[in-house]
Amino acid sequence: MLRNKKILINIMILFLLLLTGCSSAKISEKERQVRVVKISGFYNNWKGTKYRLGGTTKSGVDCSALMQHLYKQKFEVSLPRTTEKMSLEGKKIKNRTHWEVGDLLFFKIGRKKIRHVGVYLGNNRFLHASTSRGVIISEVDDYWSKHLWQVRKVL
Repeated sequence: MLRNKKILINIMILFLLLLTGCSSAKISEKERQVRVVKISGFYNNWKGTKYRLGGTTKSGVDCSALMQHLYKQKFEVSLPRTTEKMSLEGKKIKNRTHWEVGDLLFFKIGRKKIRHVGVYLGNNRFLHASTSRGVIISEVDDYWSKHLWQVRKVL
């Protein structure tokens, strides 16, 4: 009986080591959930806010101001005001399997390569201020993937 119990414990330890060793996650599940709750609460307060270039309030906000508010209010992190300067913060993430909740997704859109930023929520979704629909959650679909410029970890 004691021998079987030791074998079972060793198997469980091995299983856990395999799971954590194969994982590309850099944060704990608990931290991931904390981030999701914080970002979701923030989204509930800003959802539907109209987009306004240069806007910084709930009467109209642009993508970089939205990220500034989110990171300051929920994570106590100060970000630069512009998307261009924000794109220099933190560490660049090259592999999509290393994206985490809270990472910043940067895009270049159109002939003028207009810069856009949102925050990754996991499950291929991100929060941002859309020029056409205001503050929304979108999927990193074919359109967004095609315009993805870089991902940066600032948390």
